[in-house]
Amino acid sequence: MQEDIKIRRMRKEDIPEASRIERLSFPNPWSSNIFAIELEKENFAFYYVMEYRSRLVAYGGYWKIKNEAHLVTFAVHPAFRRKGLGSRLLGYLLEETKNQNLDRITLEVRYSNFAAQKFYQKFGFKKIAIRPHYYVDTNEDAIVYWKILRPPLHYKPVSE
Repeated sequence: MQEDIKIRRMRKEDIPEASRIERLSFPNPWSSNIFAIELEKENFAFYYVMEYRSRLVAYGGYWKIKNEAHLVTFAVHPAFRRKGLGSRLLGYLLEETKNQNLDRITLEVRYSNFAAQKFYQKFGFKKIAIRPHYYVDTNEDAIVYWKILRPPLHYKPVSE
């Protein structure tokens, strides 16, 4: 299966299938219009898709904010979950953020989404806070995760 996989930047023609996966994955999915707007935010929004045998099966995207990345969406088609594809795509996204010299990455996960929490923790993300009532559709809290991508630089004081 792994040899039939391709990861590339998301294009406008990917939006219908990404939107379909989004609807299958989230209780309050992004619209196709949101994806279209996001793709126009060059040098800020970075979205990637995973194809398996030329079929779009997963996608993920992050915002680049100064020296940080904010993972804003990530989903694998339900029929393709538990096959290592999400891990491969997240690993790719983490490499892309490192290639952009970003220092850390953050994301939010629904308090009730234990599978996602376990998934991100496997990649070294640490729980650092709770955002109360973050998900307006259910009034559910979000768990905020952070991961350090590059160790902080240690600065020496300047001699006067």
